[in-house]
Amino acid sequence: MAPSETSETSETSETSETAALNPAAPLAAMPFAAQLGIELHEAAPDRAVGSLAWSPEVCTAGGVIHGGALMALADSVGAVCAYLNLPKGAGTSTVESKTNFLRGVASGRVHAAARPLHVGGTLIVVQTDLRDDKDRLVGQTTQTQIVLAAKGGATS
Repeated sequence: MAPSETSETSETSETSETAALNPAAPLAAMPFAAQLGIELHEAAPDRAVGSLAWSPEVCTAGGVIHGGALMALADSVGAVCAYLNLPKGAGTSTVESKTNFLRGVASGRVHAAARPLHVGGTLIVVQTDLRDDKDRLVGQTTQTQIVLAAKGGATS
């Protein structure tokens, strides 16, 4: 999500307690992730886990999952992890994301596990590992999320 979109699309942490109890809750604010078929299985400040099933609709040439779909999976699960680390009322937006692709996925599911590398008052850095059904690393994304102050208040 570009920083210029933050006023319309950033999420706040007001429902983070709900997300920890109901991992699917944050996806309600992510229609693109839902459209791709991304599922969220676990959501906590120290770890978020989700997955994406192989289907022809998310593939590129050769029947492998498109890199953009893998990046969307990593970004979505990583954003949930960042979201759950926000101060109450603060918002977030992705300001940088880098993905290394290590192998293609032509069947099954891709599993994403995100964990925070740094949680600060201005930035949150999250690393998301992408693995196939055989637990082989297929990609790794590191993303930086900006912490957006709550309206009328500080983030700390």
